[in-house]
Amino acid sequence: QVQLVESGGGLVQPGGSLRLSCAASGSIFSINAMGWFRQAPGKERELVAHITSGGTTTYVDSVKGRFTISRDNAKNTVYLQMNSLKPEDTAVYYCNAYVVTYGLGYQGDDYWGQGTQVTVSS
Repeated sequence: QVQLVESGGGLVQPGGSLRLSCAASGSIFSINAMGWFRQAPGKERELVAHITSGGTTTYVDSVKGRFTISRDNAKNTVYLQMNSLKPEDTAVYYCNAYVVTYGLGYQGDDYWGQGTQVTVSS
């Protein structure tokens, strides 16, 4: 019903920048909160940044001042601008969204993207 497609990952040197994008498509009535999670090898998935439908943002302490989450509601897209990247930011980054879909009725569910690899290394 809903697909989240991420793009923008890759290899970057320490101190560099990347911008991740995640576009939602399908039988979308509305999108509530959206967020970015990451999972490094051997670690649990953690919430990196979160944005409400009204634009209120929250960040994990380790990325405050370096990462910025934003969204374009007209495009059903969420972004993560990552600056001053560090090796410890290396992980697979996942997009998440709570989406209300329409069909036989209205239903809200959590959806995930497929993940995009971010590697910070010299």
